[in-house]
Amino acid sequence: MTSSEMISIYVDGSCEENKNVTFQTPAGWGFCVVIGDTGLGKGQGEITIEKSGKVITEINSKEFIGAEVGSNNTAELCALAHALKWLIIEGSDTNAVIRGDSQYALNIGSGIWKAKANKELALHVQKLWIEVSSFRNLTHEHVRAHRGHRWNERADHLAFRAMQGREPLPVQFWKPGQR
Repeated sequence: MTSSEMISIYVDGSCEENKNVTFQTPAGWGFCVVIGDTGLGKGQGEITIEKSGKVITEINSKEFIGAEVGSNNTAELCALAHALKWLIIEGSDTNAVIRGDSQYALNIGSGIWKAKANKELALHVQKLWIEVSSFRNLTHEHVRAHRGHRWNERADHLAFRAMQGREPLPVQFWKPGQR
């Protein structure tokens, strides 16, 4: 499969203080959809969509998807959930590869690993993964964090800014590594 036959979706989560996390700990998620990406990290391709937001831990919120606390793990899983929901609702029928720097989220979300924590959120993500996989070829790849991979750095920027409650910089004014 060539890069022109698929879309790449980069996902990331962010939590500034990832110790003693609670439902009040701020965390954010982000993802960007790239067409024409080779996966090598050199920034080839073009972002066609990007989304980000805060991890919602309030059980009565209509946006609650199962995150009990704000943490790096719940933020990574939320990024994956929102990317999968985008594929279901707005994505074309093109094959997709989801790339992220959290092996935890990728392996839990795809059902390779069994969740020991964040079980409700993990189950939600796994159901989304199964649904997306029913109508398109869906794979995932791990990328190393904070190593200059342009689109992974962009997803990190989106998640970090969402965690802070700030808007992301427009891609034309943003530089890889800039949070």
